[in-house]
Amino acid sequence: MDGGCHMPAQFQQRLTRPSQPVAHLEPGDFPQRMEKSTAATVLIVDDESLVRWSLAETLGAEGYAVTEAEDGKSALHALSSQPGNIDVVLLEVRLPDCDDLRVLSAMRRVSPLVPVVVMTAFGTPDLLDEARRLGAFTVINKPFDMHEVGPLIERALAFAAE
Repeated sequence: MDGGCHMPAQFQQRLTRPSQPVAHLEPGDFPQRMEKSTAATVLIVDDESLVRWSLAETLGAEGYAVTEAEDGKSALHALSSQPGNIDVVLLEVRLPDCDDLRVLSAMRRVSPLVPVVVMTAFGTPDLLDEARRLGAFTVINKPFDMHEVGPLIERALAFAAE
């Protein structure tokens, strides 16, 4: 390819003349305004891919947009690199790079207004108290019924809108 852009061969595309004439388009042929999606975005943070997939499928079927992260570092990156685009976080406590509430604490500093739902199979009264002290919207114990997740996200969104 000519110019200053050198792309690997698998990304290069050969340009050829179309065999049929290309239709002439006018500016009025395009919509004047694109509507922004109003779907809330949920960041799912869990090291178990099956849990992330199940939550993503459930929430996607209910009309939510979903972003996934498998560890604390990628979760914090997703939250900080998309300011204002994440509406709710579902956060597993035990992650490969952090097995306590430090990720929750960091999330509250990065994005203090985004509700965080803490998920755990190892909930104790002390963990519940500490999560609430750090600003968790709520703590849910695993396993949980997937049908409860949509209404929980709605409550978290309503809380954030107050």
